[in-house]
Amino acid sequence: MKSSHLLTLLPSLILPLTACSVAQSNPAPINVPTANSNPSFPALSKSSKRKIGKKIWKNESGGTISGLTAWNPGEEFPSLGIGHFIWYPKNFRGPYTESFPALIRFAKSRGTKGIPEWVLKNPKCPWQSRNAFNNAKNGPQLTSLRNFLANNVELQTDFILEKSKAALGKMLAAAPANQRSIIKQNYSKVATTSNGAYALIDYVNFKGEGINPKEKYKGKGWGLLQVLANMRPTSSGQAAAKEFSLSAKRMLDRRISNSNPSRGEKRWRAGWHNRCNTYAKPL
Repeated sequence: MKSSHLLTLLPSLILPLTACSVAQSNPAPINVPTANSNPSFPALSKSSKRKIGKKIWKNESGGTISGLTAWNPGEEFPSLGIGHFIWYPKNFRGPYTESFPALIRFAKSRGTKGIPEWVLKNPKCPWQSRNAFNNAKNGPQLTSLRNFLANNVELQTDFILEKSKAALGKMLAAAPANQRSIIKQNYSKVATTSNGAYALIDYVNFKGEGINPKEKYKGKGWGLLQVLANMRPTSSGQAAAKEFSLSAKRMLDRRISNSNPSRGEKRWRAGWHNRCNTYAKPL
């Protein structure tokens, strides 16, 4: 729907996937901010980035190639790639941050080869409905797009990481002055564990920074800003990762409660909670 900072990520971070498996090497150590430092996102090894990307792919669509081009029931747009980047059809303006065109701009800036020509010629999704999209799913256009996305997992991971790196500054700029200190402290506390660091990366891609004024129901958001601001007092380390997981579930439950019943968002609760549960598990 709609949505780049850690410890050494352990080999168990990512479960093996059936599609597009990538040979793994031991990740290089990466620095993690302490709870008392100015929080920032540490450098990641190439191996660690692959693992994060595959984990996000698994979270979004089970790590399947077919899941790289999806249009979910009840939504007005398709979700594409390992991060389910949304792409709005022509003449549709939704409340969520559109991310697929930004991915393509990122790919072009990196000189990435193989972007399907039809994607470059279409600034907006050429299908106007889920039915039309699904009818074209095995056609040449979407097949070429899946092939491009499956062959460029690292590119998409870099794109997600860039979003995560920029998130803290954006959140602090957008947050009320009386929340900035707690957001910064909680960010740093969560980042002191490998699973907490993964959570900070994944949640930005999953539900955004929480700064888009349109991404609210009844005036309440559900992004990373809201999760960090609404964490209960906790110490650093696994306690912080667990509380982040609980706060994320509370924010998503609030979203469901505030949503229009016609959207049927209750059906997503179990899957959303399962994803948030991964943030609390030591890696």
